[in-house]
Amino acid sequence: MSPFSALLRATAPPPVMEARRWVADTRFPPERPLLNLSQAAPVEPPPESLRAAMAGMVLSEPDTHLYGPVLGLPELRAEIAGRWSMQYGGAIHPEDVAITAGCNMAFCAALATLAVPGDAILLPVPWYFNHKMWCDTVGVEAIPLPCRPDMTPDPEAARRLIGPRVKAIVLISPNNPTGAEYPAGLVAEFAGIARSAGAALMLDETYRDFDSREGRAHDLFTDPDWRDVLIHLYSFSKAFRLTGHRTGAIIAAPDRLAEVEKFLDSVAICAPTLGQKAATWGLRHLGPWVAGERAEILRRRAAITAGLATLPGWRLLGCGAYFAYVEHPFDLPSDRLAKAMVESQSLLVLPGTMFGPAPEKGGSTGFGRQLRLAFANMDADGLATVTRRLAALTADPALAKRAEAPLATPMASA
Repeated sequence: MSPFSALLRATAPPPVMEARRWVADTRFPPERPLLNLSQAAPVEPPPESLRAAMAGMVLSEPDTHLYGPVLGLPELRAEIAGRWSMQYGGAIHPEDVAITAGCNMAFCAALATLAVPGDAILLPVPWYFNHKMWCDTVGVEAIPLPCRPDMTPDPEAARRLIGPRVKAIVLISPNNPTGAEYPAGLVAEFAGIARSAGAALMLDETYRDFDSREGRAHDLFTDPDWRDVLIHLYSFSKAFRLTGHRTGAIIAAPDRLAEVEKFLDSVAICAPTLGQKAATWGLRHLGPWVAGERAEILRRRAAITAGLATLPGWRLLGCGAYFAYVEHPFDLPSDRLAKAMVESQSLLVLPGTMFGPAPEKGGSTGFGRQLRLAFANMDADGLATVTRRLAALTADPALAKRAEAPLATPMASA
């Protein structure tokens, strides 16, 4: 057999796909159907008005089926530049914007402009596992950046860890997996740390439309020199439910986007044209609808927060956007507990072991007491059921046996 890339072979498998395999052949009792809180993605299609507009694009606009410019459709780049300038109070131009096939590709493309094998980035832990997977795939070290008890990254730790090999600090706010919303002052402090070290601040704001705070989340774009340090990432998958149409964005200096263009042309050529047109239409027409979606997510956040508060021994570490990040009370590692929850309570969640390095690789043993609950796809009744099932775990005698038994299907740490 031909050889495999050592870097790719050493990269952990996709955690969400692994979690799906836990339930692939499982029949759940009718009175206790599966509740899936594993993936942070909308399960409903885009709103009907957007689907109707997309149908018209498919039928009546021939260029919908063609390659577009590598850096994205000019009308979408201009729309983002204008709206982001207004929302963030800064000057963003169309040439500062590139469109990618989803936000994961935005991250990959941005990192490609910054780092080569042997370089490093600072990645807060708990981390978004796809960021860590890409670093492993391309030979860039992801140095774990500790978070404080409120799940915000520690700037003093960043100052200690940053060095010549570190090409970027990566932040996600609101955060995946913890839901933490980073204060504007903290984001500015990290921009200053990155600037002083000659590194970039890569800020992923995929979930910004569901931030509980009013007004802009930070002031970075008000700095006329923001292009020297900031790389902003965004996704249309969540706000407009365009997950399958793979439309994301990078906002950065034009000379950086010239390098991004090389990466994109080599990988996807361009983001899907239909998704780009849909995103443009959504930005122009779906403001009130997105506001309603945000209000519903905030209601669900309140519901899961209230439900978890009734569970003895459970501790909410962070909650926001699509996520509740919790510490469980059981004498059982979170990877084993997550698998047991499928069988015991028909609940699918992701364990904290998927969001940080294993202890033998310098990771904290705390990940073994943590779980991520992606609650956004559950209404109030569904979240009440989740709370009841979590409460029922304490009465399940099988959990004690799980603590001693070997795990049938080994679980990867991302």
